[in-house]
Formats: sequence, C-alpha cells, structure tokens
Amino acid sequence: MRNTAKLTTAVLAAGALTFGLTACGSGTDSSDYSGPLIVAASPTPHAEILDFVKKNLATKAGLDLEVKEFQDYIVPNTATEDGSVDANYFQNQPYLDDFNKKRGTHIVPVVTVHLEPLGLYSHKVKKADALKSGATIAVPNDAVNEARALKLLAAGGLITLKDGVGNEATPQDITKNPENLKFKEVEAAQTARSLDDVDAAVVNGNYAISAGIKPAKEALLLESAKNSPYGNFLAVKKGNEKDPRVKKLARLLTSPEVKKFIEDKYQGSVIPSF
Repeated sequence: MRNTAKLTTAVLAAGALTFGLTACGSGTDSSDYSGPLIVAASPTPHAEILDFVKKNLATKAGLDLEVKEFQDYIVPNTATEDGSVDANYFQNQPYLDDFNKKRGTHIVPVVTVHLEPLGLYSHKVKKADALKSGATIAVPNDAVNEARALKLLAAGGLITLKDGVGNEATPQDITKNPENLKFKEVEAAQTARSLDDVDAAVVNGNYAISAGIKPAKEALLLESAKNSPYGNFLAVKKGNEKDPRVKKLARLLTSPEVKKFIEDKYQGSVIPSF
C-alpha cells in the first residue's frame, strides 16, 4: 500500500511539472498579477469550497478563479513554490512549518478557513475501547499528522505519550500502551482505504469525507475543535500575499456565504474557523 501511495505522488509530481511548463503568464510572478488565480487544493472539502466560491461569488467580485485538484499533501506546496500555481488550500500550520523546514520552501498562510477534525474509525469495532490486545491501527506517515494521530489516541485513553511531546511525536514516544497496540504508517491519503486491512485507522477529515465516512457520526474518537492549531488555510509563496487576486479570494473564503455553505454541506464534519 505504501508503494502505491508513493507511485501516486510521483505521478502527480510529474503532472505538476508538466503543468508548470505550460503555465507561463498565469500570474505567479509577484510583479505580474494578471490572469486567473490558480489554486491547488485537495478535492474534499477544499476544492468543493473553492468551486462554491467560483460559481457563486467570484464573478461578482471580479475574480477569475481556477481550481486544480491534487490528491496528495506534497505537490500543492512544491507547485506553489515553483510558480506552477498561485496559491494552495489544503494544510494547517504545524504541517506547513514542518514542510518548509524540511524542503526549504517559502510558503506562508494568508487566511484560515476551516477545521477538519481528525478521527479514529474502524470497520471491526463500534467503540475505541473494544479494540483487542495487539490490534493494528493505521496512522498517517508524515511527521505532523502522525503526531496529531497519536495525540488523538492519547486523548481517548488508548495510549500515553511522553510529557511535553510536540508535533514530532512518533510511536517511540509512547510511554504506556496497555493493549499493546501496533501502528501501521501509511500515507495520509491511504488511511481510509486501509480500513479493511487493519483494526482501525486515524484518518484526516478530508480523506474521511472523500471515502464516504461521516466524521461527526462514525468516528470512534474525534478531535476537539476547541483551541485547535489545525485550521486549514489559503497559502501562497512568500511575497505574494499582496496579490490583489489573493486578497479577493481571502475575503470571499471568509464570507457569510461560505460559512453557511460549509455548515449546511458538511454538518459538523468540517467546521468554519472564522
């Protein structure tokens, strides 16, 4: 499953490179803000929210918006960095901080739009405490989301983490594991698909929704939205924050119309952060 995920990312990366070669004049240069604003986004809910803006709000605001969907968490940032797209909308601050540090990119947030609570799901048990000794749980393999998953399991009483552990937590930071739970690290996009192969999986909200899962109803454990640092935001390469097209999109993404759309469509599975 890990090999499949890596192949998917490689194919997407190649696609982004091809797109970048044909994107001249798209307005990605900070000195040229003409043309459509091209935004890379995860399909659900990010692209859906952007599509709502495009169909209902953008024209009136004088914004020419183009949405490009990506399935992974890497290409949207690298494409924003190299100018293949103008902006992206898919990530939270801890993830971006880790990405910029490890890859030398210069992506910065513009405005926070929503939160997708991380959840624990299972096709085999109905309650988290029903997981049997030695059960295997799939968790995202990127540093931030794995730490986030382990914190969720700790908050649910399944494990105990070392005091003071932050966004770099790994299974090695577990100090108590009463049920001797095992952890299978897979790409975030594969966690929902792994549910038939493991006893449970911790799944990011967007991938849960894409898989037809209803986080507010089906999660065995669900992240609290209170004081969460994991709000998802519109982001650009540093220096492009003043792009008037970006400013227009930021205003539209935090409008009453978008708030109502999120609340009506996602019914608590995605929560407005404004």
